[in-house]
Amino acid sequence: MDLIEQTREYVSEILADEPSTHDMSHIERVENVCMSIREQEGGDELVLRLAALLHDVGIIKEHEQGGDHAQYSAEIAQEFLTVAGADKDLTEHVTACIRSHRFSSGLKAHTLEARILQDADRIDALGAVGIFRSLVSMGALRAMRSTIGTVKERSMNAYNEDPLEGFYEYMNNKPFKILERLNTGTAREIARERLKLMHVYLNALQEETCCIK
Repeated sequence: MDLIEQTREYVSEILADEPSTHDMSHIERVENVCMSIREQEGGDELVLRLAALLHDVGIIKEHEQGGDHAQYSAEIAQEFLTVAGADKDLTEHVTACIRSHRFSSGLKAHTLEARILQDADRIDALGAVGIFRSLVSMGALRAMRSTIGTVKERSMNAYNEDPLEGFYEYMNNKPFKILERLNTGTAREIARERLKLMHVYLNALQEETCCIK
């Protein structure tokens, strides 16, 4: 089994019970978007695939302990890749990409591959899939608070007494600010198309709920 497939299998096992939206389908969408951006922008394919596959592998630890899943993911990736026999330079490049990928951390990406991973991860918060993920995530976060007491301080909108208000707050704080924080021209082209759909949806939602008291 080559390193990519070994990594895919490893991550699939860890994220099998992931209750929010950092699941394996998200991982593989980010991987695919990385490859699409790479076709236009360049970048090392092996670094990008490994970074995409491993970038959220620490999310379960964040659910359980709090903290930052990007940092946890980098630590887990370093251990996994070292045991798998990856060379030191590859491991360091991949883990550096993972550490800087998170939108809310605001960290600067220092390599092309890190910039592409940031872009691909942010694009998965846009468009139809972005709307779907945000609503599923809100429900999962509210459920985790009521069942195991976990509260994500970076996602307080999810706990708003009025879910609609929480959703509007999320949309204004993340998706509609993503375009200005993308690194590559290719990613910005993808984002503009996805944002068109989000604006249409949000306008329709506001029209349909404006008279509800």
